[in-house]
Amino acid sequence: MMRKTADRLNGIGEYYFSQKLREIETLNQAGKNVLNLGIGSPDLPPDPSVVMALQTTAADPQAHAYQSYKGIPALRQAMAKWYQQFYGVILDPEKEVLPLMGSKEGILHLCMTYLNPGDQVLVPNPGYPTYASAVKLAGAEPVFYALEESNQWLPNWAALSELDLSKVKMMWVNYPQMPTGQLPPTGVFEQLIAFGQSNNILVCHDNPYSFIGNPDPSSIFSVPGALDTAVELNSLSKSHNMAGWRVGMLMGSATVVQQVLTFKSNMDSGMFLPVQKAAIAALNLGPEWYRSLNETYAMRRQKAEELLRQLGCEPAPGQAGLFSWAKIPSDATDAFAFSDHWLHAVGVFITPGGIFGSAGNRFIRVSLCSPLSKMEEAIQRIKTQVQIT
Repeated sequence: MMRKTADRLNGIGEYYFSQKLREIETLNQAGKNVLNLGIGSPDLPPDPSVVMALQTTAADPQAHAYQSYKGIPALRQAMAKWYQQFYGVILDPEKEVLPLMGSKEGILHLCMTYLNPGDQVLVPNPGYPTYASAVKLAGAEPVFYALEESNQWLPNWAALSELDLSKVKMMWVNYPQMPTGQLPPTGVFEQLIAFGQSNNILVCHDNPYSFIGNPDPSSIFSVPGALDTAVELNSLSKSHNMAGWRVGMLMGSATVVQQVLTFKSNMDSGMFLPVQKAAIAALNLGPEWYRSLNETYAMRRQKAEELLRQLGCEPAPGQAGLFSWAKIPSDATDAFAFSDHWLHAVGVFITPGGIFGSAGNRFIRVSLCSPLSKMEEAIQRIKTQVQIT
């Protein structure tokens, strides 16, 4: 019997990487040995102290019960301390911090907490596809606002001011921006807060990349009064090599945190205690952890840019985050065709920028989550193909 899915799934396609991984697996089974340089899942391990905290706590027979929906106090305190130490932002760990099982969870929680059918949400193009999907799942309508290379991938305030914003309840933003790697220039957070305040829009800043390739992490809460207008999501996935551990956090006013908790408490039963203890260990790591991590990513970025130039692409300077973003050659049809060509020609997968929106159709993205040896092998495969053609 074919069952009809709920209307909320209308227009929600399977995530691009979910489909592409199946295609890559089929090619591998046929002997292709694909080098996947697409997905941003850190290949490096967490600090040993993090793993030790997990193991030690898991060995405690009392550690396996249900946990609080808002995490143990020590975890919230560690998150608040981390924000004060590295972002210069003071938060109340009891009222303004909410641990999440990954920041992706928080994207849907926010949408389900605040959106009704007929509401609208400003979504960046290019941007993380989950923003639009979560908006649609909540029954609301994404309104895409274009980010352009000529404007440093920043909002076009003049264009936004011309929109009918009467139905807009939220705005998704993300700096360092994914997929472009654009760092937040001076004044952009102030502009976002002013825009949110003047239009009664909740500004949702997704901030998981701020430590990668960036010596000066920043938070939207560095702007006075931001807690009244904004909410911020963060994660240990990239900053601490803990993607599979699913540790994220939501920071906001006491009212926002309580409202989101109302929804969240009906969706899960709290984070596994050993994971919470491990997250505390991760959050207590000092600046030397981030320096070492970024030294590795700096070398990988150089190699990724070499690969991109071998493809005839030109990466933009000054990028941060886990990826290198670059414009494809002018004679290429589009990013999807360009990506598929190299996948089937030499078994190297790079992400087409078009999956992040129409504004990414002339760009591709290479992940830095692979060792230098893998990137070098990809370069050699591409060189060989270029010489043949």
